[in-house]
Amino acid sequence: MSEPADPSTISDAPAAPAVPGVGVHGDFAVWAPERERVRLRLYGRSGERDLPLRRDRGGWWRTRVGNAGPGTEYAYLLDGDPRPLPDPRSLHQPRGVHGPSRVYDHAAFPWTDASWTGRPLAGGVVYELHVGTFTPEGTLPAAADRLDHLVDLGVTHVELMPLNAFDGTHGWGYDGVLWAAVHEPYGGPDALKALVDACHARGLAVLLDVVYNHLGPSGAYLPRFGPYFRGENAWGPSLNLDGPHSDPVRRMVLDNALDWLRHYHLDGLRLDAVHALRDDRATPLLAELTEEVDALAAALGRPLSLVAESDRNDPRTVLPREAGGLGMTAQWSDDLHHALHVALTGETHGYYADFADPGALPATLTRAFWHAGTYSSFRGRTHGAPVDTARVPGSRFLAYLSTHDQIGNRARGDRMGDHVPPGLLACGAALVLCSPYTPMVFMGEEWAATTPWPFFASFPDPELAEGVRRGRRREFAALGWAEEQIPDPMDPATRDGAVLDWSQTGSEPHNQVLDTYRALIALRRREPELSDPRLDRFAVRASGGGRQLVLVRGGLRVVCNLDAEEAEVELDAEPRELLLSSDGPGFTGGAVTLPGFSFAVLRL
Repeated sequence: MSEPADPSTISDAPAAPAVPGVGVHGDFAVWAPERERVRLRLYGRSGERDLPLRRDRGGWWRTRVGNAGPGTEYAYLLDGDPRPLPDPRSLHQPRGVHGPSRVYDHAAFPWTDASWTGRPLAGGVVYELHVGTFTPEGTLPAAADRLDHLVDLGVTHVELMPLNAFDGTHGWGYDGVLWAAVHEPYGGPDALKALVDACHARGLAVLLDVVYNHLGPSGAYLPRFGPYFRGENAWGPSLNLDGPHSDPVRRMVLDNALDWLRHYHLDGLRLDAVHALRDDRATPLLAELTEEVDALAAALGRPLSLVAESDRNDPRTVLPREAGGLGMTAQWSDDLHHALHVALTGETHGYYADFADPGALPATLTRAFWHAGTYSSFRGRTHGAPVDTARVPGSRFLAYLSTHDQIGNRARGDRMGDHVPPGLLACGAALVLCSPYTPMVFMGEEWAATTPWPFFASFPDPELAEGVRRGRRREFAALGWAEEQIPDPMDPATRDGAVLDWSQTGSEPHNQVLDTYRALIALRRREPELSDPRLDRFAVRASGGGRQLVLVRGGLRVVCNLDAEEAEVELDAEPRELLLSSDGPGFTGGAVTLPGFSFAVLRL
């Protein structure tokens, strides 16, 4: 338990880096517009003391405490409820999501990245990383020790899955309940800053996945403070973005996003499931966010990116605000994933059924969305709208073979490598990394890791844990899975089994796949035509029932044979140079013969 800070140290702290109302200068503030009384509880060696807060017209309760500051632990008491609750805007939760908050001073961290000028997302390669399973330790410092692998791989952006505080030790991170506090078992706020600092020293930009569309089931105290939620979405209560008292709710989201970028020196945010943010205002929250993030980027003098996850297939997500869009830098494109997954694995169940058409992959590669105002059998309705490929660059869409969702939402968490031979995985990598889109790699994919990545959690409440366990069994039983085939999400062994096995990188066939990924990323960086995002200069030619594909990339051709048997592919000119291949191709005039499950990158 921390002793309150000496007041003399508070007055010397610069005002600019502080987040107002979280105690850095002894100032405490909490929004609770429907409460009759709010008290501040302070903790110290001499015990606890409660102080009254005064209410202002906006529903905020405030006080200033002369001997409080960095290191002080505190909580709030609402009306007559004797239970102390953590600050909804807490920056540090060293004792978990049910414990007191601790005052944290952003100005105290010794940054060394003053020369960092950032990286734009366009032209980059993203690496999605879950801190809790990236290493056996499952911490931010341990992840920092593995950064040289990412540099050698050639990626430019590290996308960290959610790090804000959730109940328990291990989990995906989407059950967070305190948006501004870094999960303590990962290392807390200083550990995140140290990781970002280390990434910048190596030329890596850092994106953080943030979740504003719902809260986790344990430690979600926001509704006790005020009307933060209104209505329902697929995961529970929906954020109050347009109802009564919604102005402070929106402001909290905006400030939280800006604070991650400003105080943790992050280079961008990935916004989880923005389609679940119900907002009928004339200026949607996302458009407001892009405006404020653009202003912050101008002030910082470096690019800041906002990447949306959206299932709407709505091109307005990535259109600039001045063109009537939301202004997102980019969005994930699950259609690209689904088309690739079906072509490589042959699976056509569930939503994959919509992508069973042999023309789905070449069409989706050329236009980003397969469902573009067309019928979706999975949804039972038409879905999406077309992308204007003459105006919208491919860099605004992320393309990938795997993501945490697409692996983790399978019953066993099995990866594509469990179903696809290494040669075919290499073809998939070539299609993604040589496309006009922004490529993304899910951790371990680059060496065809065999460790599964199923859903897991560690809620301490036995009743909640059993409810989660039953819910997963029920969900997958409906899809035909036997109960014994479904990993227990609450068993620590499920998380432990998901930890990457780094020893695989030194054995076959994993090191061969890793070499292919490195070579493709290096080639993309070396040959400007492969990173050219202009969709109107990109074409895909298909033959053999869609199993042989040619990507037209300026004067380069990326030729893939997705069949197990050798195939001859006609080109539009005789190739002059073989830049890269996964297996030795043969040439006869303007034709290339590819062995089964192989690719070649050629210069005409």
